[in-house]
Amino acid sequence: MGRDLENTAARLRDAYAGSVIPPLRDALEPNDVDGAYAVQAINTRFWEAAGRRIVGRKVGLTAKAVQQQLGVDQPDFGVLFDDMEVADGGVILAGRLIQPKAEAEVALILGSDLAGPDITRADVEAAVAEVAAAIEIVDSRIADWKITFADTVADNGSSAMFALSETRKPLAGLDLWTCGMALEVNGALVSLGAGCACLGHPLNAAAWLAQTLAARGEPLRAGDIILTGALGPMVPIQPGDSVRATIGGLGTVSFSCGKEGA
Repeated sequence: MGRDLENTAARLRDAYAGSVIPPLRDALEPNDVDGAYAVQAINTRFWEAAGRRIVGRKVGLTAKAVQQQLGVDQPDFGVLFDDMEVADGGVILAGRLIQPKAEAEVALILGSDLAGPDITRADVEAAVAEVAAAIEIVDSRIADWKITFADTVADNGSSAMFALSETRKPLAGLDLWTCGMALEVNGALVSLGAGCACLGHPLNAAAWLAQTLAARGEPLRAGDIILTGALGPMVPIQPGDSVRATIGGLGTVSFSCGKEGA
């Protein structure tokens, strides 16, 4: 089985060149949590050895409707690497993406470690140094997004890139529960949401992540970025699109997709 997981990890890495692969049914059952995270860990170690640097984590499947769609009762997480970040207002080259979608999120930047057992939401609040508006560009190496829970976890949480707003705010005084979110593509409003759509509160998602990683012996550290999960429906994006998110109290963040051949 170990060799199967290694081969599965290699197939996913190879797919980053732009050729999608079928769902991973030959190696992973749809709800194989341990196997899926093992594949993710294999690729994380591979990429770290190749020089990529971990800068945080992303939380996914924070909406109950999406969990029900995939037949699970928990969120998932993926790894954020330094080369996944695009500057606010920057351009993503078309070759970096396969079948991308965008979603707006609240990002937390930690000022202190979150380690040890029984991490609470209050612990997370105390550890947060800054809050930013974020857009996560999700992508899948699985053909036609026909994913199960195991597919998306193994595929690093169906991650691709992310953008953080240049403006950062302290957590104190922010209302991350009722804050509204508007996502625009080429000036057209395409997605609406609110902070409470993310596991009831973005800090709940961060607490779940901190607890989960601490239990795995991989605690969050000062300086880490946490993408806490979508505040509204994700939307497909195409080469040439300009994408902007506005989140109440946090301001705006944007990026553009390079056109084909760029």
